[in-house]
Amino acid sequence: MDDTVLPPVTLSELTLLTRRAATVIERLRERVFAPNSEKRLDIRFNVRTAAEMVGRTEKAIRDAEADGRLSEPDKDAETGRRTGYTLAQVNKMREVFGTLPHRGADDPPLVLAVQNFKGGVGKSTIVSHLAQFFALKGYRVCVIDCDSQASSTAIFGMNPDVDVDEEEDTLYPFLRHGGPKSLHYALRATYWPGIALIPANLGLYDAEYEFAARMAREPTFILDRLRDGIASISDQFDVVLLDPPPALGMISLSVLRAANALLIPAPPSNIDFASTAHFLKMMEATLTELSKFGGERSYSFVKILASKMNDQKSAHVAIKRMMDAVFPQDMLQSVLKDSAEIDNATANLSTVYELTGPSTRTETHKRCRAYLDAVGREIETLARKTWPSHHRALRKEGVL
Repeated sequence: MDDTVLPPVTLSELTLLTRRAATVIERLRERVFAPNSEKRLDIRFNVRTAAEMVGRTEKAIRDAEADGRLSEPDKDAETGRRTGYTLAQVNKMREVFGTLPHRGADDPPLVLAVQNFKGGVGKSTIVSHLAQFFALKGYRVCVIDCDSQASSTAIFGMNPDVDVDEEEDTLYPFLRHGGPKSLHYALRATYWPGIALIPANLGLYDAEYEFAARMAREPTFILDRLRDGIASISDQFDVVLLDPPPALGMISLSVLRAANALLIPAPPSNIDFASTAHFLKMMEATLTELSKFGGERSYSFVKILASKMNDQKSAHVAIKRMMDAVFPQDMLQSVLKDSAEIDNATANLSTVYELTGPSTRTETHKRCRAYLDAVGREIETLARKTWPSHHRALRKEGVL
């Protein structure tokens, strides 16, 4: 047995460890964010798929191209064959045919927080895939990265350490006393048509300290600042998705106050289920306390999503069954299964919806895409139920 007493870890050694970790992150990001490697959306749609997305026939599209209402898609220089339609071209079709699904002017935007105080439940993965699902449907989407870890920012093609200035590009200036009057300054277009991003980086964490210091003096201002900021840009969007930090801090409280709907990812494992139950208890206590500063907060819906589900694990199946029994009205019917397809895409700071080529024809990809689409459709239906302008269509669809 080795009786050697371990020496204490000094601050200088912790500093060295931090630098080594930063070097690894930097190398990973250099691989993904190589020079002149700006992210692009390469997915294309054939005329049959475009017609399904637009809600019109292939003939209607061809006729609109023939009479000049629509431009024809690009052609391959060598073969002369059509290369397919971009998402921007599909949205132009929706505009021409009047099938864009935007909310009515008097409908409230969906402000959805994907929230759980435990890390590793897939928040940023869900936010980015939901954003892209809504964009594929033709909605106007804003992703607000409220987490200083900036995972959503990186997935949407911005290097948080290089491309983002916390003093100019993030929520931080707006959250400070005397900051801008609206969030327009922080909106960034992305390579996805229909998706805007308010990015984050590590500097956003400073807002936690400033908020905590000012909470006793200006509680209502602190808690409602993010909600007011979202209101300043909401006329431009149908859906605003919030990616908050995985902890109960001041920014997380602001997110809970700003959102009008909550999605709680919860993997069906003992630890994660216990964490989710604890989160719900903390959220109830927190919202009760926050109601003392400006009224009670209500949500259009609060749903729990079983994420990272593995049907081959008996414990997952048992806990999912228990979740359905305990939360019969609160669980999404859809389940986000554990998938190497999502893991591999995320490792490359990408998403399943962005994949192209032969990989999209595998059964693994098709199954994963089906899980993601099912979650997206369910959230979309919940959103549309909050929009009176969509109720007539929903009744025709048999949803209302």
